[in-house]
Amino acid sequence: MDDPTPEADTRTHADTRARTAAHAHTHTHAHELAETRAFFAERAAGWDAKFPDDGPRYAAAIAETGLAAGQFAIDAGCGTGRALPLLRAAVGPSGTVLGVDLTPEMLAQAAAHRADAALVRADCTRLPLPDAAADLVFGAGLISHLPGPDAGLRELARVTRPGGRLALYHPVGRAALAARHGRPITPDDLRARDNLFPRLTAAGWKPLSYTDEPERFLVLAERA
Repeated sequence: MDDPTPEADTRTHADTRARTAAHAHTHTHAHELAETRAFFAERAAGWDAKFPDDGPRYAAAIAETGLAAGQFAIDAGCGTGRALPLLRAAVGPSGTVLGVDLTPEMLAQAAAHRADAALVRADCTRLPLPDAAADLVFGAGLISHLPGPDAGLRELARVTRPGGRLALYHPVGRAALAARHGRPITPDDLRARDNLFPRLTAAGWKPLSYTDEPERFLVLAERA
């Protein structure tokens, strides 16, 4: 028998609002994933040729993460896999490297590095990994492409062991990247220190360092 009380009516309306909000979030998330896939799919084949000189910068960034032999590193949003051989060199033959990307065309390019890493097609906000598995999550150009950065940072924290690290990297700094795209840096830039650090902290990370220079952007954080 239906409950005719005002309290029951209030609960019904609250449940309806919650379902509507959840549906809207799911729709938005799916739309953002589709846009990201489309953007990178058409650029995958020529990506490395467009940025041929980034290798040494990637190597320098990975050297700063403290990644050691025998550890487990995730390249989140691995793209064409340019970081995978460098991560393999850091963990050695006894370590594990996993490349994760959403875009099949990017993973097809990354397949050239299968000797260095396993590859998985997945959404970085919903990783098919157990809790506290990784020693390092390396994300090159990742943060700006996460569909819901807060949820993404929480998911990266979930799969990282306490004391493990997150490296958010880009081979050019914020000003250089904005100039490349013909736009100014805006106050709401997600990668600005004052915007990013509170998000990291709320997601379970302890920010360690922030570097924003013309030829690199690198933020290191530790899993709290």
